[in-house]
Amino acid sequence: MPADTEIEPNVHSETGFGAQARRQRTPLFVLGAIGILLIGFAIGVLARLPLNSGTEPDPSAVDVGFSQDMSAHHAQAVEMAGVALIGSTDNDVRRLAYDILTSQQNQIGRMQGWLQLWGKPNQNIDGYMGWMTEQSGHEHSGAGATSGHTMSGPSATMPGMATTAEMTALRQATGTALDTMFLQLMLRHHQGGLTMIQYAAQHAETTAVRTLAATMETTQRGEAQLMTTMLTARNATPLPLN
Repeated sequence: MPADTEIEPNVHSETGFGAQARRQRTPLFVLGAIGILLIGFAIGVLARLPLNSGTEPDPSAVDVGFSQDMSAHHAQAVEMAGVALIGSTDNDVRRLAYDILTSQQNQIGRMQGWLQLWGKPNQNIDGYMGWMTEQSGHEHSGAGATSGHTMSGPSATMPGMATTAEMTALRQATGTALDTMFLQLMLRHHQGGLTMIQYAAQHAETTAVRTLAATMETTQRGEAQLMTTMLTARNATPLPLN
């Protein structure tokens, strides 16, 4: 029997070398897709927005901090969605994952584009959410936000974020276990991000950031409700907010 015929079952078998190769390719594929999309969206934003339109005030610490931190928060959601989109066989889960991946990657591109226009770094190396203080920006009554959460200083992490161990478990999960874990982690992720989103919608100085934050809140509340329903249908319960 020819050598190529002998190895063919292992190449395509999900229990042999093929499964191992597939698991190894998934993170690389997701990261590659994220990188390409981010570059494309950022370039698009930079090409469309003038450096000084005269129609927006200078960004405050809230505008900058929210754009930095929510970009990082979104990036993990995009990674989780990519894992589910590739690994799940449930069309409802894959459809939700696709919607989250594309919408949040688009939002990352917009926020990173703004940071470049403002001459600010992509991330704040001092920590997260230090911009959530009453002194960080002016209070606005628009966007329907009622956030009263403030921070006394930067934090080492953000609410709703999955741990390294949880992300590893998600990448290794298959079948219904993958679907349930994705829904649980993403629901908690959405719930955790609402604190920052609401604060930015109320306190950001620029109309662009306040409008984007309000859009995020509407979208993520709807997706959270959908994920809660999907978990109930699978006899699973949401994770407690971390």
